[in-house]
Amino acid sequence: SIASADMDLNQLEAFLTAQTKKQGGITSDQAAVIAKFWKNHRVKIHESLINQSRWDNVLKSMNWRVDLKSQSRHIDQINTPVAIVEMELGKNGQ
Repeated sequence: SIASADMDLNQLEAFLTAQTKKQGGITSDQAAVIAKFWKNHRVKIHESLINQSRWDNVLKSMNWRVDLKSQSRHIDQINTPVAIVEMELGKNGQ
């Protein structure tokens, strides 16, 4: 729960306090150890979860623009917006 919510220190403290008050929950010593571990390893855990949830390909760059037709044989096609999107994909970690 702590890792999936990427809790900040205030959220962590509230969560662990609630866990210590639950029947069959954790002790205050266990809460202190969990809090210390989370404070020291939060960034690594968060990055690991993100890497595990990614697909093989990642978006490396994206360019886009919107064009409007200013001339056409048919009047109803003038000022019709057209979006052009260019996306570059690459392998994760490359």
